[in-house]
Amino acid sequence: MKYVVMLLITLLFVSCCRICGPDTEPPAVPRGVISITGDERVYLQWYPNSEKDLAGYNVYRGYSAVGYFDLIETVSTEYFVDYYVTNGVTYYYAVSAFDEAGNESDLSPDLVYDTPRPEGTDMLRNYITDPNESGFDFSMESVLHYDDSHTDIYYEYDTTYGVHYMNCADDSTDIQDFGYTDDLDDINYAPEQGWSYLGWVELIVGHGYIVWTRDDHFAKFRIIELGNGWCKFDWAYQVDKGNRELALPPGEKLNQLKNNKKEGGKND
Repeated sequence: MKYVVMLLITLLFVSCCRICGPDTEPPAVPRGVISITGDERVYLQWYPNSEKDLAGYNVYRGYSAVGYFDLIETVSTEYFVDYYVTNGVTYYYAVSAFDEAGNESDLSPDLVYDTPRPEGTDMLRNYITDPNESGFDFSMESVLHYDDSHTDIYYEYDTTYGVHYMNCADDSTDIQDFGYTDDLDDINYAPEQGWSYLGWVELIVGHGYIVWTRDDHFAKFRIIELGNGWCKFDWAYQVDKGNRELALPPGEKLNQLKNNKKEGGKND
């Protein structure tokens, strides 16, 4: 009887040790990491982990797809905004998950990279009546005379038919109509084909347009309002020469994050 009791105590002790032993199992690797290009910022999002003891995520950044990545932030949410970036520089990102015991997963395998670029909102007027306020240079982020040597595009209003146009400033600049978009970031990449052989496009509220400048940069704009001899538009410009990336499509939570952080600021 004493032997049986001792055996039961031993089995109970072993079972307890197995149950109460140290946790060395890391969380699953985060999946679905994506980014969206911003102006001096990059937005990141990924699918949330489901572990009950999940404590948070580590965000890493590097300057190439291979090599060393620096830990830049620890967060408790499945999204992050990197404000410490420079427009025109390409950054690579990876994310890991860690639990309450300090176990950390491997880095996410997704190839995620982004090149932030400037953006803004401007208004142009008819080049016939207001030539000094009709041209736009994306690299200088400036409204110019339509015939200025730096002008990329200029606005024209046909008073007879009430039609609005955007013209290329010269034969070395290309433009195309991307079609209707809900947001400027719906235009995520500059295509190789589809450019207007006419050198101009008709402007329609809600339509997005892509510009290929004479010095091999890409830009986009979206018409938000048209009036009697003027147009108002959102725009973004890729300062990295030859880089066709203009934005990457965000998820729903990332859109919410963009709206919440619209004025900028540091991460909490």
